[in-house]
Amino acid sequence: MKLKPIFAAMAAVSVFGAAQAAEVEVLHWWTSGGEAKSVAELKKMMEAKGHKWKDFAVAGGGGDAAMTALKARVVSGNPPVAAQIKGPSIQEWAREGALGDISAAATDWDKLLPKVVADVMKYKGKYVAAPVNVHRVNWLWINQDALNKAGGKAPTNFDEFFALADKFKAAGMTAVAHGGQPWQDATVFESVVLGVGGAKFFEDALVKLDAKALDSPTMLKSFDTLAKIKTYIDKDAAGRDWNLATAMVMNGKGGMQFMGDWAKGEFTAANKVAGKDYTCAPAPGTANAYTFNIDSFAMFNVKAADAKKGQADLAASIMSPEFQEVFNLNKGSIPARAGVSKAKFDSCGQKSMADFESTAKSGGLVASFAHGMAVPSATQGAIVDVIAKFMNSTMSSKDAVAALVKASKTK
Repeated sequence: MKLKPIFAAMAAVSVFGAAQAAEVEVLHWWTSGGEAKSVAELKKMMEAKGHKWKDFAVAGGGGDAAMTALKARVVSGNPPVAAQIKGPSIQEWAREGALGDISAAATDWDKLLPKVVADVMKYKGKYVAAPVNVHRVNWLWINQDALNKAGGKAPTNFDEFFALADKFKAAGMTAVAHGGQPWQDATVFESVVLGVGGAKFFEDALVKLDAKALDSPTMLKSFDTLAKIKTYIDKDAAGRDWNLATAMVMNGKGGMQFMGDWAKGEFTAANKVAGKDYTCAPAPGTANAYTFNIDSFAMFNVKAADAKKGQADLAASIMSPEFQEVFNLNKGSIPARAGVSKAKFDSCGQKSMADFESTAKSGGLVASFAHGMAVPSATQGAIVDVIAKFMNSTMSSKDAVAALVKASKTK
């Protein structure tokens, strides 16, 4: 991110803050059914505190379009009060001087947040962002009726996965429901790498970008596995939004989907029940690992007292047990903070909570590369381009590994 030349424009933030003191404008990309219900709860809480919520919603799964819109607003000196930003991107914006210190509203957060979460929300020891949840990315969603007809057992490794996919294909279904968008391709890829190589290999390759791990037989096998998965995806997948792929699993047109647990928000919004209408299972080979994706709101520099008060109230609302419970019940994720009751969460949610805690202790908890938690955005983008090219061409696994190694050096 190269914003230095335009940060003189940030002086205009104080004007914006003063002129729009009654408004709390929030940029996000939560526009699907389950996501929209989730963000509506935050709007409700802020309006109850006397603030005027201004929705700055930019559609497009993965947030690429939202980040483009955000950069344009910052360049013009007119950023929102808060924006949905996550992972290393929080530090990138903070380094540019764009974010505000909200530590005064976060006095007890160190006690409430796991260190792995708190560290992502801070810059130079000061809180600059508030976490709303923890998503598990390495899930496999399966149509329950189709699974029952195929023997009722979710696959625990890729041999079992392909055997089940063959049964779904024979039954006339699209075995793997998928949307041919780069971020979705990367989501499948990272679950494959985790399942083939394990958590340590995943961290070495896709978090530390270790050259030996990237250029290894294990990575070659990961691409070979991904190539086989491609053969179970329908020809109309190109450009399909993720929630439409989830709907395929929901309505029985698709058998399985690799997707984070925001997919569960779609099932919930459609009144579908885990264990009855669908199964949630760790992606093949990943039962003892957990790729995490933390949604968060970064707080931009505002000068006016009313704007600062609105920002502090927004941060406090996000971290309240009430919001963390209702938001995550709708979103499919789990609370980022401690002290939220598990009682209302279904079997998928409770499993996610238990696995988050256990993998944090075992070393199986790893940052999601595909969802902006692991590496700088420029590096991530270059690697995702390689994965997308592999998914949409006849590129060999060997050539993909070579391209991956080259892309990992992008700064």
